[in-house]
Amino acid sequence: MKPAAFDYYKPETLDEALSLLDEFGYDAKVLAGGQSLIPMMNMRLARPPVLIDINGVQGMTGIEVGESEIVIGGLTRHYMVEHSPEIQNSCPMLAEGIKLIGHSQIRSRGTIGGSIVHADPTAELPVMLTALGGKVTVVSSSDERELTPEELFLTYMTTTIEPNEIVKSVHFPVIAERTGHSIEEFTLRSGDFAIIIAAASVTLDEEGLIESAALCIGGVDGIPVKLEDVTDELIGEAPSEEIFAEKCAQIVDLVDPEKDIHASAEYRKDLCVALSRRVLKKAADRAKQA
Repeated sequence: MKPAAFDYYKPETLDEALSLLDEFGYDAKVLAGGQSLIPMMNMRLARPPVLIDINGVQGMTGIEVGESEIVIGGLTRHYMVEHSPEIQNSCPMLAEGIKLIGHSQIRSRGTIGGSIVHADPTAELPVMLTALGGKVTVVSSSDERELTPEELFLTYMTTTIEPNEIVKSVHFPVIAERTGHSIEEFTLRSGDFAIIIAAASVTLDEEGLIESAALCIGGVDGIPVKLEDVTDELIGEAPSEEIFAEKCAQIVDLVDPEKDIHASAEYRKDLCVALSRRVLKKAADRAKQA
């Protein structure tokens, strides 16, 4: 299929792009990697009268690693993060999770900002952003604001980003000492959308006990779900398969997924428990080696 007719603009600066958004408002869609927007337009699921292509905008691509924070430009392609030695050393979950996104062709065009704005609750980047407590910086012609995942994601493919705003950068914390990360997903085929995805971070104290932990699940609600009821009970415990199995058993009562043609609600709950145990164990094992 072909998209409905639209007007096309290709600004060369961020200010020019923001000015166009001010002019067209809800009638405009921003084109970055286009890996979700273009298929939706071709299937006539999206019919924006105006398309603003920001691929020529300078200053929105790149990776900067500081002492405590990683700043990734909103237009940075997935493959740039995937193959960055700095990311592999400073945020292993991000390096590991990016590889799960679609196929190499998708990662060669898709952008970090675009994946997060698309707000698919089973997508890797929204889940990792939530698990790690990252932030997103959005700009308009008159303002700049920083949003946590809790402030950003509303429900399925819906965010609090205004029609006149663009994602300028995405921020992830640098991995702390004695910390391990892990992310896994269950798909019907390699490269498919995840049915359930789980991401975990575990930090150990000097005695090898769990000092802090984070666990996030995608595929059970309209946004990624952070399971603090589980991780709060892990604090002070010695990491083991038994303790993770015990604490993760309650997940069946904490999530309420919907059924669809791919999996029943009960099966999704079982996947949540299994993947959560797995990523927590792997994160803890990596923390011991850190």
